[in-house]
Amino acid sequence: MHAPVHSQGPHERPADAGITPQRVPLDRVDEARPSLSRDGAVILTGHRNTSDALVVAAAQVIGDRLRELYPHRERTSRDGGPVHLHADGFDLVVDIGGVPRRRRHPDEDHVLVQCVRPAPHAGDSFALDAYAFVDDLASSDPELSAFLTGSDVDLHGAWVGLRGLPATPRVGRHVEFTRAGRRIVRRTDGAVPIHRDPDTERIRAHLARFGDAVHAAEASLPRFRLGAGDILVLDNYRCWHGRDGHTGSRTVRILTARSSDAD
Repeated sequence: MHAPVHSQGPHERPADAGITPQRVPLDRVDEARPSLSRDGAVILTGHRNTSDALVVAAAQVIGDRLRELYPHRERTSRDGGPVHLHADGFDLVVDIGGVPRRRRHPDEDHVLVQCVRPAPHAGDSFALDAYAFVDDLASSDPELSAFLTGSDVDLHGAWVGLRGLPATPRVGRHVEFTRAGRRIVRRTDGAVPIHRDPDTERIRAHLARFGDAVHAAEASLPRFRLGAGDILVLDNYRCWHGRDGHTGSRTVRILTARSSDAD
């Protein structure tokens, strides 16, 4: 029998969990890979403000470990609200001429975000080292830590009904390891209890508690601003990212990728 879910006060993020990515200019791009490995995020500056630049940047940073690129996404938000901390990942396969084609992967391990047009007011970005965050939970909230590492959920169940989303539930845990030993720390608003899970109420309570803990960490994270053409590169297994609300229009291009480290 599981212990009840106790309510606690707001979580404080670990002192070293906030990330201010190093800015690496194009003429020193060889510094980007070790910076990404060290911090979980890096900003590339000086690239052309084009979708092609994202592909070039992926090759520069990931190198010969690059295995798959997924289609670009361009997003414009107008007077947008905040985007909370999250990791990318979506299970999307489409049929093109009778051939299944994968457009998104639930375990994309790299994300590249290029600022096409920054918002005129606000819209700053923030990032958190999820490894440090969940390591801190082991002592600050062992019950929530045990849930993230030990309980299966339907990772995309909240999005059932979207075109292209598989009908088969994507079952997994928030903290898992790849076959090669890389740790994945997931953060998605799509997670729900598995259908008819006898622990449904406990799972729902922990999912809400996890969301509250993540949102509480956002206010104290350092902010950084992406200028036009800047490319934010993220280790999607390790680093969650988000942005503040803004006024006016803001446009970004997004490219997700998988490397051999995702095996």
